[in-house]
Amino acid sequence: MRSHRTAVFALAGVLALSACSADNPDTAPLHPSAGARGAGDPYYPEDGNGGYDALDYHVDVGYDPASGHLDGDTTVTAKATQDLSRFNLDLRGLDVASVEVDGKPAKFSREKDFELVITPPQPLRAGSTYRTRVRYSGDPSNTEHDGGSETGWSRSSDGGAFMVGEPHSAAFWYPVNETPRDKATFSVTAHVPDGWTVISNGREQSSSSAGGKTTTTWTEPNPVASYLTTIAIDKFTVKRSSLPDGTPVVSAYAPGAESLEASGDRLPDILGFLSSKFGPYPQSAAGGIYLAEDIHFSLETQTRPTYAKWADVLTLVHENAHQWFGDSVSLDSWSDVCLNECFASYAQWLWSEREGQNLDDRYRAALEITHASTDFWNRKLVDPGPGHEFGAVYDKGILALHALRRRMGDGPFSTLLRDWPAEHRHANAAWADFTKLVNHLAGQDLSPFLDDWFRTAKLPSDEDLYPGTLHP
Repeated sequence: MRSHRTAVFALAGVLALSACSADNPDTAPLHPSAGARGAGDPYYPEDGNGGYDALDYHVDVGYDPASGHLDGDTTVTAKATQDLSRFNLDLRGLDVASVEVDGKPAKFSREKDFELVITPPQPLRAGSTYRTRVRYSGDPSNTEHDGGSETGWSRSSDGGAFMVGEPHSAAFWYPVNETPRDKATFSVTAHVPDGWTVISNGREQSSSSAGGKTTTTWTEPNPVASYLTTIAIDKFTVKRSSLPDGTPVVSAYAPGAESLEASGDRLPDILGFLSSKFGPYPQSAAGGIYLAEDIHFSLETQTRPTYAKWADVLTLVHENAHQWFGDSVSLDSWSDVCLNECFASYAQWLWSEREGQNLDDRYRAALEITHASTDFWNRKLVDPGPGHEFGAVYDKGILALHALRRRMGDGPFSTLLRDWPAEHRHANAAWADFTKLVNHLAGQDLSPFLDDWFRTAKLPSDEDLYPGTLHP
């Protein structure tokens, strides 16, 4: 017969073992469920995925310019944020041959236009880091896209290829959690026939030739939103240099884009000017991809913007301002795209101010033209509605920021331009965060002013339209 004292000790031992088991994440019971099909942005509810945090992408692609065929082998390193029974990656078009999770074959299926649904051989524990390898192939230029600022994978006029798109880009050529909310480091190793050159984000790690193939690796060590990753394949003329602080500059000019070299050569001056306004350059590298293509937009692909053939110096100013506003500090929701585009557009005015232009006069002249235009003012800058994100940010957004500058005063506004990218460096931020910083630096609540200009689809009140030195 066991004594009462022995039973108490035995019970205590069981409780201790139970507590240890509960505290040990490796032995706690699993409660797996499927990761969400969508990252939660109401403008693009099925973009991205839930259940994990992407940490790194290594994309390995072979591309044949003659046929347009791509062979891909991408490894996604991620951390599970819940116990996962299955999870999704985004991949548009292309044929998937196999999927592995931590080196073991995984089941997979395709759903809708771009969901790659993966079931690992065993459920994944919350907090665990795992690696998903996807092998795939096809002609990415055949994948349908929405048009507008989304060109998909495009073949250039001389047989090369380039990749730009916003808000969708990466999923046209590699499996990805396609949402700016999930930034990750990125590298690409590309194999192309000799005579062709591959340019991508970040720093060039290596380039070699063997068996008629040239292999090049680029690595971006800073977290990047997936739509800002890129690849360009062409018979580029490549110019290499460095900024005063040693940051490497790589600029590539496609055949037929030689006229853009004069603008490209001004990049160190442009970045020096922008650094004087926004703080130290936040990226690992700099440069540009200069295309001879008549696409209707250039894009701030991280470290190395991609330019249409019509790009000029002001285009370089705009896209490189994005290296602070949009690339380093990324939006959390597409409703807040003004945090990217309004500032990059206002940077063009700042550049003109450096060149001697009086911005107050320019502002008043713009109001004379637009004052009676219902179409101009009937557009929101913040939360304009899905499909309208890029409507007002390039013109009304400039006026809004200049009015804010005059409302805050030059000193606090200059501090705002530096503190915003410093406080959210390589992270995500939202309009509420911006409002909080503005009010702090202004020393008063400017929320009504911000609402009048940024969140309302009408002409602002005279008080907000003509603050400070703008008053007639």
